[in-house]
Amino acid sequence: MVDSLPALLLAGLTFTVPLTLLSFTLGLLLGLVTAIVRLFAPAPLVAIARLYVWVIRGTPLLVQLFVIFYGLPSLGILLDAFPAALIGFTLNIGAYSSEIIRAVISSVPRGQWEAAYSIGMSWPQAMRRTILPQAGRVAVPPLSNTFISLVKDTSLAAAITVPELFQTAQRIVATTYEPLILYIEAALIYLAMSSVLSALQVKLESRFARYGGFLEARA
Repeated sequence: MVDSLPALLLAGLTFTVPLTLLSFTLGLLLGLVTAIVRLFAPAPLVAIARLYVWVIRGTPLLVQLFVIFYGLPSLGILLDAFPAALIGFTLNIGAYSSEIIRAVISSVPRGQWEAAYSIGMSWPQAMRRTILPQAGRVAVPPLSNTFISLVKDTSLAAAITVPELFQTAQRIVATTYEPLILYIEAALIYLAMSSVLSALQVKLESRFARYGGFLEARA
């Protein structure tokens, strides 16, 4: 177990962490665009956004990864394992985060829009300076949960040969024949990462709560 720990940690730092951070960042941007389209865009674009969310949320993530990595080559689209996983996780996070963002933007009172317009703000200014800051505070808990789930979901990338933490554990098992020890070790590393992120989430939520109370007191 001690001998395998450095290899597992290196795989986590080299593949699991970058895959998580890149997928979440890109997925969050995609989710924001999708949410704005569904709330404010013309009907044809809304239909496309709804179709995207419906397909991604209605199919398993593992199947999506297989379609991208194993299916697209039949159309002449060849992707390495890491980019394929990045695309798959980004699309998945984008669909789920778009629903969160759409809900929190919709929860901002209409009076906030009217107040922004009354002082001469344009729509982009109102969105950037008034709506998104308020919506972001509400979105922190669900988006944080999505991020923590993504850390664990990256283990599915092992199925398309990404040498992340879990696949590294599988490779070591193939030579040591100690599956129980190795898989428990991998599980403990995931547990440690999730625990750290959960603690950071609590602090972040507390900070945003204090900030929100300050704004309400000023108002």
